[in-house]
Amino acid sequence: MTQPFELPPFYMPHPARLNPHVDEARTHSTRWAREMGMLEGSGVWEQADLDAHDYGLLCAYTHPDCDSAALSLITDWYVWVFFFDDHFLERYKRSQDRVAGKAHLDRLPLFMPLDLSAALPEPENPVEAGLADLWARTVPKMSQDWRRRFAVATEHLLNESLWELSNINEGRIANPVEYIEMRRKVGGAPWSAGLVEYATAEVPASVAESRPLRVLMETFSDAVHLRNDLFSYQREVEDEGENSNGVLVLETFFGCTTQEAADTVNDVLTSRLHQFEHTAFTEVPAVALEQGLTPDEIAAVAAYTKGLQDWQSGGHEWHLRSSRYMNRNATRGGGPWPGCSGPGTSAADVRALLASAGAERVRAYTHVPYQRVGPARIPDIRMPFPLTLSPHLDAARRSLKEWVTRMGILAEGVWDEDKLRAYDLPLCSAGLDPDATPEALDLSAQWLAWGTYGDDYYPLVYGHRRDLAAARLTTARLSDCMPVAGEEPLLPANAMERGLVDLWRRTTAGMTPASRQTLKDAIDAMTESWVWELSNQLQNRVPDPVDYLEMRRATFGSDLTLSLCRMGHGPAVPPEVYRSGPVRSLENAAMDFACLLNDVFSYQKEIEYEGEIHNAILVVQSFFGCDYPAALGVVHDLMSQRMRQFEHVVEHELPVLYDDFQLTDQARAAMGDHVTDLRNWMAGILNWHREVDRYKAEWLARRAHGFLPGRPPARPVPALG
Repeated sequence: MTQPFELPPFYMPHPARLNPHVDEARTHSTRWAREMGMLEGSGVWEQADLDAHDYGLLCAYTHPDCDSAALSLITDWYVWVFFFDDHFLERYKRSQDRVAGKAHLDRLPLFMPLDLSAALPEPENPVEAGLADLWARTVPKMSQDWRRRFAVATEHLLNESLWELSNINEGRIANPVEYIEMRRKVGGAPWSAGLVEYATAEVPASVAESRPLRVLMETFSDAVHLRNDLFSYQREVEDEGENSNGVLVLETFFGCTTQEAADTVNDVLTSRLHQFEHTAFTEVPAVALEQGLTPDEIAAVAAYTKGLQDWQSGGHEWHLRSSRYMNRNATRGGGPWPGCSGPGTSAADVRALLASAGAERVRAYTHVPYQRVGPARIPDIRMPFPLTLSPHLDAARRSLKEWVTRMGILAEGVWDEDKLRAYDLPLCSAGLDPDATPEALDLSAQWLAWGTYGDDYYPLVYGHRRDLAAARLTTARLSDCMPVAGEEPLLPANAMERGLVDLWRRTTAGMTPASRQTLKDAIDAMTESWVWELSNQLQNRVPDPVDYLEMRRATFGSDLTLSLCRMGHGPAVPPEVYRSGPVRSLENAAMDFACLLNDVFSYQKEIEYEGEIHNAILVVQSFFGCDYPAALGVVHDLMSQRMRQFEHVVEHELPVLYDDFQLTDQARAAMGDHVTDLRNWMAGILNWHREVDRYKAEWLARRAHGFLPGRPPARPVPALG
């Protein structure tokens, strides 16, 4: 069969190594699969299928240093997960039987109890039998924290298969942002990362869910999945009719040839590996220092990081050899050294490495700031939802001016009354929550002012001083301004702290500690993302599109807004509904639309006047090497896709979700209110951007971003010592 495209040259800096216990793992996994009922008679696999796939070789390449017993157990896990995937395809995807597929998935978590003494149901099929056996053999050696994280990763892997099945039913191909986000769950690389911990060393609980460790896992996941998409395109798209494949997604989204889409997928894959390396060498050591890890804990994190690198190299080598995939003419052996062959030599073509990956890595650091770009070009932005403004807008404007003056926000050299008027944040609040009481509208406008002021303050003050340490200290102090269990808040030392203490007291007065913690986590995510932006600014590093779009939700304060929205709905909606794939997709679509909208309007302000690098249009320009109009077209198209995705989820996925969770009428009404809030949010934000002076060329020319004349900023925190 003719290949649909030529596989591109891959960036693979770490050579693959083969575990010497490979034959033992093969023999063991074959015997185990037969005992579990996965071979003859299963209707899914025969012995020849298992032999051809050679999961023993996969695990021996991806876990080259573990002992024989660990390798055999890990191989059994991979036999199980691939059998699950093929079993789900044969039983439910081909027949598009969503009801039966969901019933099958609903039972599987019962076989992963955190308490090993819990009674299990009787397995009804090879998938259930295999999971019950594997769980009992694996978790006794691992901590409770690891068990919880691995169980969640496994449930995501299983449950998000319904998302793929729904897309097949709808005949819909995902957009790239949604695809990469959901592929992490469906593809199971977070689950694979858990098994890397089993094979190497368990990550300390104190850092397991920190941003640097999360980025390691997510960049690892993206690279694993995108590599698999390149090798499996022919089987998945042409043979199985699958539409969850990154090459197909980009081919459809950009309207390009299959070869061009494959080359672009490889570019994204390479960028994710660069992000992995950047995080491993810079952010992971920093978080280890901040958390005071012991030498043994630091060694565990290092072993885990190396294990993820080994997985990348070994997984690539396995794809080159497995009959499961399209791998003719793939990069392997030879390179600049004739006669060099064998395991690991797929990494040997240094010329291709320098020609592509090296150029991409350097490009992220070569942006020249403060370039003259002229007025931002605003495309025709579709907004299907009506705008409604609160009748209390004028009163909120007067109230906000009084509040920011009292908090000292106009006295630190960053804002003055002219900027406050030009930003007109009560207009945004009036559109976000048109039915708010006067008191609630005041509070909303003040939260927006506080967040916008902080977003302006960090790059101007700390970026100007190149003072990352002071920014980290400020972020830690802001977190201490938000007591959860009744403890005394920090004594405020500046306007940001004073404003946060005041807002926190008034917002959380009637909340439970759990609700306070949720809100605090959202605010912490926003302030920590400002430090991430500052770190990139100091390195002059333009982030890649995937990392940027995910962090943009935090820097824009989207999680804060959503937390406040959800709290207004009371306890009618179960937390697991908010955690479900459709609701996450709904909220992320709204957040991405708003964030990208802001980047379109703020392009001149950020690029020309502020020397900013965190703008989606610049990110696309840098990553794809295109000009402003082309990058604007990509971002505008992505905005439109996210709006269509929002409408799709509301129309098609939420009704199914309500039935799946058997929501009460009260819960359905609360979710309906949540959808209305998100619609108002998008319509209100668009109106605000169109109306205010903050982004207009005339105002920017008069008020170039900088300290107020003759008024250097006040000390951000008390002097130490």
